[in-house]
Amino acid sequence: MNEATRIQPAPAAELGASGEEFQNLHEFVRKARAKLNQNAWDYIAGAAETETTLRRNRMALDEIAFRPRVLRNVAKVDASVELFGRKLRLPVMLAPVGALEMFDPGAGGSVARAAQRFGAVHMLSSVTEPGLEKVAEAAPGALRMYQLYVRGGDDFVEDQVSRAIASGYTAFCLTVDTAHYSRRERDIAKRYVRESRVRATGGDFQKGLEWRTVKLIKDKYKIPLVIKGIATAEDAAIALDHGVEWIYVSNHGGRQLDHGRGAMHVLPEIAAAVAGRARIMIDGSFCRGTDIVKAIASGADLVGIGRLQCWALAAAGEPGVLRMLELLEDEVIRCLGLLGVTSFAELDKSYLHAATPTNLPDVFSAFPLLDIEPYRY
Repeated sequence: MNEATRIQPAPAAELGASGEEFQNLHEFVRKARAKLNQNAWDYIAGAAETETTLRRNRMALDEIAFRPRVLRNVAKVDASVELFGRKLRLPVMLAPVGALEMFDPGAGGSVARAAQRFGAVHMLSSVTEPGLEKVAEAAPGALRMYQLYVRGGDDFVEDQVSRAIASGYTAFCLTVDTAHYSRRERDIAKRYVRESRVRATGGDFQKGLEWRTVKLIKDKYKIPLVIKGIATAEDAAIALDHGVEWIYVSNHGGRQLDHGRGAMHVLPEIAAAVAGRARIMIDGSFCRGTDIVKAIASGADLVGIGRLQCWALAAAGEPGVLRMLELLEDEVIRCLGLLGVTSFAELDKSYLHAATPTNLPDVFSAFPLLDIEPYRY
């Protein structure tokens, strides 16, 4: 790897986040709850309609147990991976989240800088401030991807791809699971409409999105293409036929189609259909180191962190996101070592076993020490 592209990690303490303040991941959630108003809290904690898909995301993870191997030398465990010609400390992507400015004034810039300092991937949402060029300026050395909601015709799409390439984004992502905006009943019950939703225009272009736009991008541009929102083997196969390099397994964190399958229920089907012909990323309630290990063992290459990213950002800004990544890394390294492997390269599905969940799934069920009621106002 070229030294010029190496990301130099820095401890969160250098940015002012105390390791003593945040020693467990659930502590970010508790502090975020204390700082956020109800509208911002519901935006990130909630999902669509009955929030069934959100719960199934956690259930799908909790239905997987480990099969550890013992008497192996695990004195040195390396949680890093190489992707896009870069060494990353973890196979983790700070997933695209709209309206990050609700959680921290620096919004996408703060998250991108944390990703750069740690050595993780950042994917910027097209509906997050301060925009693709300014985020690129804020974190020029980060491995950055850009995710688009289509709000115009072919000219609009081409302009967005061209700008992303010009600003040094490593990959371009097209979100395809938002043809219709879902019913977010937490907001509806309060009669609350986010200002960004009021300003939003061009929704009919997302509703009319077809595979022809994927072909347009692949025919005209060399940048790797990610399709976000793939939930079936059939659509994964079509994406492969179009030359898509990354299949992004996602149900939008349960925020779009209610009563969908959990993301980890979908992953084995997608991995079998892809069969190594493309890379796979996934998100959907991943918030512990063990979650990341389960996904990689099941065939994913990169794991998106969404809600936990927002709680860390709300709790302590850029330093909070950096500290959150450090804690995830600690959990991952311990998990790999206890499984009897020294790297992700040694991991496969033989280390996994189907199991009965022990907790009722909800948005916080990964944090049993957290004393927050998720659904009561």
